[in-house]
Amino acid sequence: MDKQAMANILIPTDFSDNAWNAVEYAIEFFKKSACNFYVLHVCRGPNAKATLEDQKVCKEKLQSLLQKINQDLSYNTKHKFFSIIDEGYLVSSVRKQIDQNHIDFIVMGTRGSSGTVKTPIGSNASNVITKVRCATIVVPENAKYSKLTEIAFPTDFLSVYSVKMLESITNIVESNNASARVLHIKNDTSVLNEDQKRNKELLDAYLGSNEHSFHFLSNAQLENQVQDFVEKRKIDLITMLAKNLNYFEKLLFHPKNSQIKYYTDIPFLVLH
Repeated sequence: MDKQAMANILIPTDFSDNAWNAVEYAIEFFKKSACNFYVLHVCRGPNAKATLEDQKVCKEKLQSLLQKINQDLSYNTKHKFFSIIDEGYLVSSVRKQIDQNHIDFIVMGTRGSSGTVKTPIGSNASNVITKVRCATIVVPENAKYSKLTEIAFPTDFLSVYSVKMLESITNIVESNNASARVLHIKNDTSVLNEDQKRNKELLDAYLGSNEHSFHFLSNAQLENQVQDFVEKRKIDLITMLAKNLNYFEKLLFHPKNSQIKYYTDIPFLVLH
Protein backbone atom coordinates (compact mmCIF):
# COMPACT_ATOMS: atom_id res chain seq x y z
CA MET A 1 0.00 0.00 0.00
CA ASP A 2 1.00 3.59 -0.59
CA LYS A 3 2.44 4.89 2.67
CA GLN A 4 0.93 8.33 2.10
CA ALA A 5 -2.63 7.54 1.02
CA MET A 6 -5.26 6.89 3.69
CA ALA A 7 -6.65 3.39 3.11
CA ASN A 8 -10.11 2.34 4.25
CA ILE A 9 -10.21 -1.26 5.46
CA LEU A 10 -13.37 -3.19 6.33
CA ILE A 11 -13.08 -6.11 8.79
CA PRO A 12 -16.28 -8.14 9.25
CA THR A 13 -16.28 -10.03 12.55
CA ASP A 14 -18.42 -12.59 14.38
CA PHE A 15 -16.01 -12.52 17.38
CA SER A 16 -14.62 -15.99 16.56
CA ASP A 17 -10.93 -16.89 16.89
CA ASN A 18 -10.59 -16.89 13.11
CA ALA A 19 -12.11 -13.39 12.94
CA TRP A 20 -9.63 -12.15 15.57
CA ASN A 21 -6.80 -13.68 13.56
CA ALA A 22 -8.00 -11.63 10.57
CA VAL A 23 -7.85 -8.46 12.71
CA GLU A 24 -4.24 -9.22 13.69
CA TYR A 25 -3.31 -9.97 10.09
CA ALA A 26 -4.93 -6.78 8.76
CA ILE A 27 -3.09 -4.55 11.23
CA GLU A 28 0.25 -6.17 10.34
CA PHE A 29 -0.43 -6.19 6.59
CA PHE A 30 -1.16 -2.45 6.60
CA LYS A 31 1.34 -1.60 9.33
CA LYS A 32 3.19 0.98 7.22
CA SER A 33 0.02 2.64 5.90
CA ALA A 34 -2.29 5.28 7.31
CA CYS A 35 -5.62 3.44 7.64
CA ASN A 36 -9.18 3.69 8.81
CA PHE A 37 -10.29 0.26 10.02
CA TYR A 38 -14.05 -0.29 10.06
CA VAL A 39 -14.90 -3.31 12.22
CA LEU A 40 -18.33 -4.57 11.19
CA HIS A 41 -20.61 -6.97 13.05
CA VAL A 42 -23.96 -8.03 11.61
CA CYS A 43 -25.97 -8.46 14.78
CA ARG A 44 -28.93 -10.35 13.33
CA GLY A 45 -29.64 -12.12 10.07
CA PRO A 46 -32.36 -11.12 7.58
CA ASN A 47 -35.02 -13.32 9.19
CA ALA A 48 -34.73 -12.10 12.77
CA LYS A 49 -35.03 -8.53 13.99
CA ALA A 50 -32.49 -7.55 16.63
CA THR A 51 -34.05 -6.62 19.98
CA LEU A 52 -32.73 -3.79 22.10
CA GLU A 53 -31.02 -6.41 24.27
CA ASP A 54 -29.40 -7.97 21.16
CA GLN A 55 -28.11 -4.58 20.08
CA LYS A 56 -26.75 -3.88 23.55
CA VAL A 57 -24.87 -7.20 23.65
CA CYS A 58 -23.47 -6.64 20.15
CA LYS A 59 -22.36 -3.13 21.03
CA GLU A 60 -20.62 -4.36 24.21
CA LYS A 61 -18.83 -7.12 22.26
CA LEU A 62 -17.61 -4.64 19.67
CA GLN A 63 -16.39 -2.25 22.37
CA SER A 64 -14.54 -5.14 24.03
CA LEU A 65 -12.98 -6.06 20.69
CA LEU A 66 -11.71 -2.51 20.14
CA GLN A 67 -10.33 -2.47 23.69
CA LYS A 68 -8.53 -5.77 23.00
CA ILE A 69 -7.02 -4.30 19.83
CA ASN A 70 -5.85 -1.26 21.79
CA GLN A 71 -4.38 -3.34 24.64
CA ASP A 72 -2.97 -6.39 22.87
CA LEU A 73 -1.80 -5.22 19.45
CA SER A 74 0.96 -2.90 18.40
CA TYR A 75 -0.34 -0.72 15.59
CA ASN A 76 0.61 2.35 13.61
CA THR A 77 -0.32 5.66 15.27
CA LYS A 78 -1.95 6.52 11.92
CA HIS A 79 -4.41 3.64 12.35
CA LYS A 80 -7.92 4.63 13.39
CA PHE A 81 -10.65 2.16 14.38
CA PHE A 82 -14.41 2.48 14.03
CA SER A 83 -17.10 0.01 15.06
CA ILE A 84 -20.24 -0.65 13.01
CA ILE A 85 -23.32 -2.70 13.94
CA ASP A 86 -25.78 -3.72 11.26
CA GLU A 87 -28.57 -6.23 10.57
CA GLY A 88 -29.63 -8.32 7.58
CA TYR A 89 -27.53 -10.12 4.98
CA LEU A 90 -23.77 -9.87 5.45
CA VAL A 91 -23.17 -9.29 1.72
CA SER A 92 -25.69 -6.40 1.65
CA SER A 93 -24.15 -4.89 4.76
CA VAL A 94 -20.63 -5.16 3.32
CA ARG A 95 -21.74 -3.54 0.06
CA LYS A 96 -23.32 -0.70 2.02
CA GLN A 97 -20.09 -0.05 3.93
CA ILE A 98 -18.06 -0.09 0.71
CA ASP A 99 -20.24 2.72 -0.67
CA GLN A 100 -20.53 4.75 2.53
CA ASN A 101 -16.91 4.51 3.69
CA HIS A 102 -15.14 4.13 0.32
CA ILE A 103 -13.61 0.80 1.31
CA ASP A 104 -10.38 -0.20 -0.46
CA PHE A 105 -9.88 -3.64 1.08
CA ILE A 106 -11.91 -6.19 3.01
CA VAL A 107 -10.04 -8.47 5.41
CA MET A 108 -11.88 -11.45 6.92
CA GLY A 109 -11.38 -14.96 8.23
CA THR A 110 -12.08 -18.04 6.15
CA ARG A 111 -14.50 -19.45 8.71
CA GLY A 112 -16.64 -18.02 11.47
CA SER A 113 -17.86 -19.44 14.75
CA SER A 114 -20.41 -21.64 12.96
CA GLY A 115 -17.93 -23.03 10.41
CA THR A 116 -17.10 -26.70 10.25
CA VAL A 117 -13.57 -28.05 10.27
CA LYS A 118 -14.26 -29.96 7.06
CA THR A 119 -15.03 -26.79 5.12
CA PRO A 120 -11.87 -24.84 4.13
CA ILE A 121 -13.85 -21.67 3.48
CA GLY A 122 -17.16 -20.76 5.07
CA SER A 123 -20.27 -19.47 3.35
CA ASN A 124 -19.78 -15.86 4.54
CA ALA A 125 -16.24 -15.58 3.15
CA SER A 126 -17.27 -17.40 -0.03
CA ASN A 127 -20.22 -15.05 -0.57
CA VAL A 128 -18.12 -11.93 -0.01
CA ILE A 129 -15.33 -12.84 -2.43
CA THR A 130 -17.74 -13.96 -5.15
CA LYS A 131 -20.54 -11.38 -4.77
CA VAL A 132 -18.81 -8.20 -3.58
CA ARG A 133 -16.68 -6.20 -5.99
CA CYS A 134 -13.86 -5.18 -3.67
CA ALA A 135 -10.33 -6.45 -3.11
CA THR A 136 -10.57 -9.02 -0.29
CA ILE A 137 -7.87 -10.66 1.81
CA VAL A 138 -9.12 -13.96 3.23
CA VAL A 139 -7.16 -15.16 6.26
CA PRO A 140 -7.18 -18.86 7.26
CA GLU A 141 -7.14 -19.90 10.90
CA ASN A 142 -3.42 -20.82 10.98
CA ALA A 143 -2.11 -17.88 8.97
CA LYS A 144 0.16 -15.42 10.75
CA TYR A 145 1.55 -12.37 9.05
CA SER A 146 5.13 -12.60 7.88
CA LYS A 147 6.92 -10.21 5.56
CA LEU A 148 5.67 -10.78 2.04
CA THR A 149 8.64 -12.08 0.08
CA GLU A 150 7.00 -14.64 -2.22
CA ILE A 151 3.58 -13.98 -3.79
CA ALA A 152 1.88 -16.59 -5.98
CA PHE A 153 -0.42 -15.47 -8.77
CA PRO A 154 -2.42 -18.38 -10.24
CA THR A 155 -3.97 -17.51 -13.59
CA ASP A 156 -5.46 -19.13 -16.68
CA PHE A 157 -4.09 -16.24 -18.84
CA LEU A 158 -7.60 -15.91 -20.33
CA SER A 159 -8.59 -12.70 -18.56
CA VAL A 160 -7.72 -9.34 -20.05
CA TYR A 161 -5.84 -7.56 -17.27
CA SER A 162 -7.01 -4.03 -16.51
CA VAL A 163 -4.48 -1.36 -15.64
CA LYS A 164 -6.05 -1.03 -12.16
CA MET A 165 -5.68 -4.76 -11.51
CA LEU A 166 -2.08 -4.79 -12.75
CA GLU A 167 -1.30 -1.80 -10.54
CA SER A 168 -2.83 -3.61 -7.54
CA ILE A 169 -0.49 -6.54 -8.07
CA THR A 170 2.64 -4.51 -8.77
CA ASN A 171 1.88 -2.16 -5.86
CA ILE A 172 1.88 -5.06 -3.40
CA VAL A 173 4.96 -6.62 -5.01
CA GLU A 174 6.93 -3.35 -5.06
CA SER A 175 5.93 -2.06 -1.61
CA ASN A 176 7.09 -5.34 -0.05
CA ASN A 177 10.08 -5.80 -2.37
CA ALA A 178 8.58 -9.23 -3.02
CA SER A 179 8.86 -11.76 -5.84
CA ALA A 180 5.84 -12.63 -7.99
CA ARG A 181 5.43 -16.29 -9.01
CA VAL A 182 2.89 -16.62 -11.81
CA LEU A 183 1.33 -20.06 -11.75
CA HIS A 184 -0.51 -21.59 -14.72
CA ILE A 185 -2.24 -24.96 -14.59
CA LYS A 186 -2.63 -26.76 -17.89
CA ASN A 187 -3.47 -30.08 -19.44
CA ASP A 188 -0.45 -32.08 -20.55
CA THR A 189 -1.41 -31.66 -24.20
CA SER A 190 -2.56 -28.04 -24.14
CA VAL A 191 -0.57 -25.03 -25.29
CA LEU A 192 -1.28 -21.34 -24.79
CA ASN A 193 -3.47 -19.82 -27.48
CA GLU A 194 -2.78 -16.40 -28.98
CA ASP A 195 -4.90 -14.52 -26.42
CA GLN A 196 -3.20 -16.32 -23.55
CA LYS A 197 0.24 -15.60 -24.98
CA ARG A 198 -0.66 -11.92 -25.35
CA ASN A 199 -1.94 -11.71 -21.75
CA LYS A 200 1.15 -13.50 -20.47
CA GLU A 201 3.38 -11.01 -22.31
CA LEU A 202 1.38 -8.09 -20.88
CA LEU A 203 1.76 -9.44 -17.35
CA ASP A 204 5.47 -10.05 -17.92
CA ALA A 205 5.94 -6.49 -19.19
CA TYR A 206 3.97 -4.91 -16.35
CA LEU A 207 5.89 -6.81 -13.67
CA GLY A 208 8.96 -5.44 -15.44
CA SER A 209 12.02 -5.16 -13.26
CA ASN A 210 10.27 -6.70 -10.25
CA GLU A 211 11.54 -10.18 -9.50
CA HIS A 212 9.08 -12.59 -11.13
CA SER A 213 8.87 -15.95 -12.89
CA PHE A 214 6.34 -18.16 -14.68
CA HIS A 215 5.56 -21.71 -13.61
CA PHE A 216 3.44 -24.36 -15.32
CA LEU A 217 1.77 -27.26 -13.52
CA SER A 218 -0.15 -30.11 -15.10
CA ASN A 219 -3.56 -31.27 -13.91
CA ALA A 220 -2.19 -34.57 -12.64
CA GLN A 221 -2.25 -34.71 -8.80
CA LEU A 222 -2.78 -30.98 -8.87
CA GLU A 223 -3.37 -30.43 -5.14
CA ASN A 224 -0.09 -32.14 -4.28
CA GLN A 225 1.73 -30.08 -6.88
CA VAL A 226 0.36 -26.81 -5.52
CA GLN A 227 1.19 -27.86 -1.96
CA ASP A 228 4.72 -28.71 -3.09
CA PHE A 229 5.00 -25.38 -4.94
CA VAL A 230 3.79 -23.39 -1.91
CA GLU A 231 6.22 -25.19 0.42
CA LYS A 232 9.28 -25.05 -1.82
CA ARG A 233 8.74 -21.42 -2.76
CA LYS A 234 7.73 -20.48 0.79
CA ILE A 235 4.71 -18.60 -0.58
CA ASP A 236 3.37 -15.89 1.79
CA LEU A 237 0.28 -14.81 -0.17
CA ILE A 238 -1.80 -16.23 -3.02
CA THR A 239 -3.27 -13.50 -5.24
CA MET A 240 -5.94 -14.20 -7.84
CA LEU A 241 -8.54 -12.57 -10.01
CA ALA A 242 -12.18 -12.98 -9.06
CA LYS A 243 -12.75 -13.99 -12.70
CA ASN A 244 -10.51 -17.01 -12.09
CA LEU A 245 -12.34 -18.17 -8.95
CA ASN A 246 -14.34 -20.82 -10.80
CA TYR A 247 -11.11 -22.06 -12.32
CA PHE A 248 -9.47 -22.50 -8.92
CA GLU A 249 -12.48 -23.01 -6.66
CA LYS A 250 -12.08 -26.78 -6.22
CA LEU A 251 -8.36 -26.45 -5.85
CA LEU A 252 -8.46 -23.77 -3.15
CA PHE A 253 -11.77 -24.28 -1.38
CA HIS A 254 -12.63 -27.97 -1.79
CA PRO A 255 -9.42 -30.01 -1.88
CA LYS A 256 -10.01 -33.75 -1.70
CA ASN A 257 -6.73 -34.57 -0.01
CA SER A 258 -6.96 -34.10 3.78
CA GLN A 259 -3.16 -33.75 3.96
CA ILE A 260 -3.22 -30.52 1.95
CA LYS A 261 -2.42 -27.59 4.22
CA TYR A 262 -2.00 -24.53 2.02
CA TYR A 263 -5.62 -23.40 2.44
CA THR A 264 -5.26 -23.37 6.26
CA ASP A 265 -1.88 -21.60 6.29
CA ILE A 266 -1.69 -19.16 3.38
CA PRO A 267 -3.87 -16.02 3.06
CA PHE A 268 -5.21 -15.20 -0.37
CA LEU A 269 -6.08 -11.88 -1.96
CA VAL A 270 -8.95 -11.76 -4.44
CA LEU A 271 -8.90 -8.86 -6.90
CA HIS A 272 -11.90 -7.65 -8.92
